[in-house]
Amino acid sequence: MKSILSSYKEFLYSKNKLKFESYNELHSWSINEPSFFWDSIVRFFKIEFDKYSNHIYKPNKNFIKTQWFNGSKISYSKNVFKNDSLKTPAIKYQDETGEYSEISWNSLKIKTLEFQEILIKNNISVGDRVVGYCSNSPDVIAAFLAVNSLGAIWSSCSPDFGYDSVLDRFNQIQPKFLFYHSTYKYNGKKFSLDSKILSLKKSIKSISSVLDLNSKSKFEVEYRKVDLNFTPVDFDHPIWILFSSGTTGKPKAITHRTGGMILEHYKALSIHQNVSNRDTYFWFSTTGWMMWNYSLSCLLIGSSLCIYNGSPIYPDNGVLWRLAKKAKINHFGHGAVFFKNFLSKLPDHINFSHYSFLKTIGSTGSPLFKETNIGLSKIFPNTHIISLSGGTDVCTAFIGGNINSKVFPGEIQCKMLGAAVEVWDNNGKKVKSKMGELVLTKPFISMPIFLWNDKGDIRYMDSYYSKFKNIWNHGDWVTETNNGGFIVHGRSDSTLNRSGVRIGSSEIYSVLNNLKDVEDALIIHINKNNSDKLILFIKSSSPINSEQLKILIRSKCSPRHVPDLFFKVPDIPYTLSGKKVEVPIKKILMGKNPENVVSKDSLRNPESLNWFIDFYEYLSKSLV
Repeated sequence: MKSILSSYKEFLYSKNKLKFESYNELHSWSINEPSFFWDSIVRFFKIEFDKYSNHIYKPNKNFIKTQWFNGSKISYSKNVFKNDSLKTPAIKYQDETGEYSEISWNSLKIKTLEFQEILIKNNISVGDRVVGYCSNSPDVIAAFLAVNSLGAIWSSCSPDFGYDSVLDRFNQIQPKFLFYHSTYKYNGKKFSLDSKILSLKKSIKSISSVLDLNSKSKFEVEYRKVDLNFTPVDFDHPIWILFSSGTTGKPKAITHRTGGMILEHYKALSIHQNVSNRDTYFWFSTTGWMMWNYSLSCLLIGSSLCIYNGSPIYPDNGVLWRLAKKAKINHFGHGAVFFKNFLSKLPDHINFSHYSFLKTIGSTGSPLFKETNIGLSKIFPNTHIISLSGGTDVCTAFIGGNINSKVFPGEIQCKMLGAAVEVWDNNGKKVKSKMGELVLTKPFISMPIFLWNDKGDIRYMDSYYSKFKNIWNHGDWVTETNNGGFIVHGRSDSTLNRSGVRIGSSEIYSVLNNLKDVEDALIIHINKNNSDKLILFIKSSSPINSEQLKILIRSKCSPRHVPDLFFKVPDIPYTLSGKKVEVPIKKILMGKNPENVVSKDSLRNPESLNWFIDFYEYLSKSLV
């Protein structure tokens, strides 16, 4: 079957006589002719504008001031509901109880109208902030669409966020209305948010009304005609506010433009992941991670959104794969760590030869190791493995999938169309086949409009433009390969630099990934009191054989990056979105106050920090 990328290239030829012999040629055109490129995305996908302006792109040396589709008006929710269909469901849903349901487009529209009327009664209008402290269920999708239909601005946190973490986020944006789930289930246990909601209402004075979604969770199943009104907004009008992890300070309130998200997500999901309007799309997420917003956009394409509410391994590690078969998921996405654990212990009683409906497997959150990629390809030989790397900062990926090209395990396939990706060394020179900083040399349509309450864009500039003048530096340490792909080595501020030789921490993790006795690992480079130490922390149920590990790392990675010290730990800290916590741990081991470098509420397993805090006393004495 012809890919959407191929159809797009045929469209360019038939409409504009543009012919590209290779993907690289197409990509070069997309970044050198941004007006023509983004206009072609609008026309190819038949994206509806309430007012369309030909002032598509006005660049500026200061990327923040670049103008996109100036004078245009558009609605995200209107573009979603133009796909209203009786043939396929809008949402496929399952929770930890195992109860599975399918929600029609009409039912979703009815529920969206119900919430729209509630919001209007509470005087919610264009520009107001509405927040959700919710688990991942269909009523939250309807709540967001209702908020968006009025031109209001959405933001959300999942129930696993602690009170202080939610307060740090929502208080920055002063919301008027709060959706929440008074109770939710996770890992077989029931939890209540009532006390936290009471505290939030007292602390955030701007909240005038709240709604418990547990009382509004039922969807109508009977068909009836529904007329939804949509308020069109400026292309640059904020659609949602996402927050950085908050592991290293106050979370950044990253504000995204409506039109940028619509165009970028059509392109990313369809052209790069090959999602079509009859497909079922699933990416495991919570409402507190950008992948919730990203996967939601499959509704723009008209595909069915599949969501799972609960722990991805409860009651066992086969629950999501059984859901995949039941819902006939065509695109299955999760974090790289999930797939690593999946291969280490395959779910019982599941015959994966019956999964021919699976077109793509997507991975993000951390580098997908070569061995994991190969293992997935063996189990799903006819499924395209797509690894993505981007972030909350842009609510999409810079580098991702190319359905028409070969997958080289361990590499992300290509630069995304419209993203002027390069790899630079510390002197600002472009490099290839060498490790360097991932940068964007031109404005990108889904860069944030601003950070909320960041006067003069001071924090925005410091976050992305402080290393290279007028160049977006994303903070990822990567290599562009001769295949046109990319290897992500980790965050550039957590790389291991010894004697001028710099490698990413993921190089070490990749080697350890093959050891059955190593469940997880964290490597930290400490420079203190003229002492240079590489410390490897291992989570394992077996004793550590440090000499064996030294030989392995010396031969597979680098003799200069053999750890000096090895320690067994009970657990490795992770953020709520599944990223390994490296820089904050390094700061703690360098003597910084833990309370100033990491918020426990931003961690999935906050108790794991205690071991490292206690360990600092030992370390400080041994390095004197």
